[in-house]
Amino acid sequence: MLHYLIGLAVLAAPVDSIAVRDIQVAKGETLRITSMGIGKPVVLIPGLFGGAYSYRKITAPLVAQGYRAIVVEPLGYGASSHPKKADYSLDAQADRVARTLDHLGIRRALLISHANGSGIGFRLAVDRPDLVRGLLSIDGGPAESAATAELRRVFRLGAFPVKLILDPARARYELKDELASSSGNRTWVTDEVVRKYSAPQIRDLNGSIDALSQMAKAKEKGSLAERLSQCGVPVVLLVGTSPHRAMVSPEERDLLQQRVKRVEIEDIPGAGRYIQEEQPQVVLDAVARLNQMAG
Repeated sequence: MLHYLIGLAVLAAPVDSIAVRDIQVAKGETLRITSMGIGKPVVLIPGLFGGAYSYRKITAPLVAQGYRAIVVEPLGYGASSHPKKADYSLDAQADRVARTLDHLGIRRALLISHANGSGIGFRLAVDRPDLVRGLLSIDGGPAESAATAELRRVFRLGAFPVKLILDPARARYELKDELASSSGNRTWVTDEVVRKYSAPQIRDLNGSIDALSQMAKAKEKGSLAERLSQCGVPVVLLVGTSPHRAMVSPEERDLLQQRVKRVEIEDIPGAGRYIQEEQPQVVLDAVARLNQMAG
């Protein structure tokens, strides 16, 4: 649990109705918040890379529909801070996001989470139903660990060997390969997109590597599967059917269908992990459906 009062530091004044802030959740721990629009809140949790930029194709349409879109980048993600000594478990990350939303006065938001961020999204839906009235997960299941098997493999010897071989150019190359190989339609993966997806981490490359190393070792305090039946909010899961890394497993699908009272799982042909990039209208349609389900 966190032991510090949340402090707010505004890093940039609103520009064209977009406000970018850092919220301090603990000593040395700040979360990047990007908000735009007014109206009913939609909170978006990105995957590890891309931050608010990764949602650019859906946030503007959501604002045009009358929503207030708030992107919260968890610790170690995107432009949030990357402290070496921090608890990067999904439970701790969900607690930080919840405290941030408490501080902002957000209640009963539609919650959108992507990939690695979905492990955080599911925990918020289960543990803080006062904050969440519905969850849309984009190609991310109810993960029990912050680390994939691949991440644990990369960091099995710690952060130092990775720092020896990973410079900014290599980092961008590896990220481009990850984005492309995880997509059904790769045309969106341009050099400019890769540059913007990678920029926050590259500004603090050593810190980002340390954070990933800590994620690889993070331990959860309890099982999410054991409390999924407590999820009282509707859940929509979009799954890209094109083969890609870290696909939602059949076991995760079964678990959701068995334990979540109101759940819809939709397979998206031709898409991979980055459905909001490849087929943004599918995501917008799912938000509209979730809004109806949530009442």
